[in-house]
Amino acid sequence: MDNVRDRGSEATKYRLARAMEECMRSQPVESVTVTNIAERCGVTRQTFYRNFLDKYDLINWYFGKLLERSFEHMGSGRTVAEGLERKFEYIRKERVFFTAAFRADGTNSLKEHDFEAIMDFYLKLIEKKTGAAPGEDIRFTLELYCRGSVAMTVKWVLGGMKEAPSEMSKRLVSALPENLKELFSRLSFL
Repeated sequence: MDNVRDRGSEATKYRLARAMEECMRSQPVESVTVTNIAERCGVTRQTFYRNFLDKYDLINWYFGKLLERSFEHMGSGRTVAEGLERKFEYIRKERVFFTAAFRADGTNSLKEHDFEAIMDFYLKLIEKKTGAAPGEDIRFTLELYCRGSVAMTVKWVLGGMKEAPSEMSKRLVSALPENLKELFSRLSFL
């Protein structure tokens, strides 16, 4: 099935994603249909299905693109705090999409996708700095922290993003477990 999606152009995929985002401004994800998206985009349903399996596949693709950008912002920070603040600023900028996407549950959970991306980001960062994959204790703590971080990010987004990105960043950094604080300090992430 992935071969079907690969045939679509990147520009068409972005147009479909923007059409989906426009639909999400006025109705919940569950109510949006492929026909709604295609009509708003000015393409046929067949064009949609040449690019995506369903609306959730589209959402995951676009969410992945937005996460890539948010991690670029996060990775451009010198410290975890700076990176998180940049990520939250980016999420706030793309609030319509992130709010609707985090509300949707079930098929292709975006929360799980976000967790996997964040976990992978930190694992690669640690390995790049140390030259080795982290041990089981660090991996366990990192997974626990990343899952909590995603849950708090979702709560922040769905709560209207009242706290400033800098405040959210400070809170997540202060919540780092001791062994991660020690490791991140040693690696100059804090």
